[in-house]
Amino acid sequence: MNREAAVQAAFFLTPRPASEAEEIMTAPSLDTLLTWIRTESPTHDAAGVNLMMDLVVAQMQDAPVAVERVKGEQGLGDALILRAGPRTDEPAILVMSHLDTVHPVGTIEQDLPLRIEGDRLYGPGIYDMKGGAWFCLEAFKDVARRGAAARPMVFLVTPDEEIGSPMTGPIIEDFGRRAAYALVTEPARDGGQIVTARKGVGRFDVHVEGRPSHAGSRHKEGRNAIYEAARQILAIEAMTDYAKGITTTVGMVSGGTAMNTIPQHCRFPVDLRVETLADGEAVTAAILGLKPADPDFKVTITGGMNRPPYERSEGTARLFDHARSLAAEIGFDLVTAPQVGGGSDGNFTAALNVPTLDGLGIDGDGAHTLQEYGLISSIAPRQKLMTRLLETLR
Repeated sequence: MNREAAVQAAFFLTPRPASEAEEIMTAPSLDTLLTWIRTESPTHDAAGVNLMMDLVVAQMQDAPVAVERVKGEQGLGDALILRAGPRTDEPAILVMSHLDTVHPVGTIEQDLPLRIEGDRLYGPGIYDMKGGAWFCLEAFKDVARRGAAARPMVFLVTPDEEIGSPMTGPIIEDFGRRAAYALVTEPARDGGQIVTARKGVGRFDVHVEGRPSHAGSRHKEGRNAIYEAARQILAIEAMTDYAKGITTTVGMVSGGTAMNTIPQHCRFPVDLRVETLADGEAVTAAILGLKPADPDFKVTITGGMNRPPYERSEGTARLFDHARSLAAEIGFDLVTAPQVGGGSDGNFTAALNVPTLDGLGIDGDGAHTLQEYGLISSIAPRQKLMTRLLETLR
């Protein structure tokens, strides 16, 4: 028995409550999901990402879904635009998933093998976010087949979310401007919580240039770029304000050529998280406005806000209330998480004042780690929730 067959067998042979087992047996086969996990697709492996897009196209072949493939740019994989539902001009329900992951190719063979332990299905990308993308695509296909959509549906499948959506951000915003609602299949949080607000994300690159010299014989003539970079790092880190929800982080630094040489160059990236648009603008201006302490140094800073803050609007609050009532009918309580620190493609639509629900994907834990897993028991009820949302959002 090969690995995929063994995992499939393990899934169905794992003891579970009778009600849960019944739902699992009536759900679509997990063969496709297991193949998805085994198809590793880190963002910069365009071939792997495109294999994932091929699997989605195959998944939609027997459904009344129009498929448009957008060729990848900037060395990235392709994107897919799936359309279904009523053919009218009214604003659509926009569903968004990304199929790029963070784990390098080979992770599944060594560090994070595909396996089941109780209710946990382990594998690279299962939680963030192949599990949610897979079952939400199944819900989309089911609603399309039955002609049950409340309004036109657009499902955008992207290849670049993990690096800030540089290729698909404009596409998302374009569809967002014509959408009535946005549903994002990022994973659930802390026991199945839905996401209705996220911090905005800023990304910057800082280059400090000094003057090289010999560290022994001509030390006084040099201007140490790493020394000046340290000054700038202290200034940037000091912009963190926990009371306002502002964080600034310098997580990597590179510079110098040899230990006996005064370094001419030092570079470091900056991660910024903010809760409001106003804070994003203010801290962005402060970072871009940094100057060297000594005119012998040159400081060049590029970047800006990568994703705007996703603030919980009245429309999003009403959308959450509707989703919670549907979840209650299905048999579980839907709870909203506090504002989440990480960004997603939902930030783009929320900033356009489109009611946006995020965290609709699989429950589990360990995103971006070698302990990543999804909870099998969360698949059936959350797939039903997505189905009901597509059927009832008017």
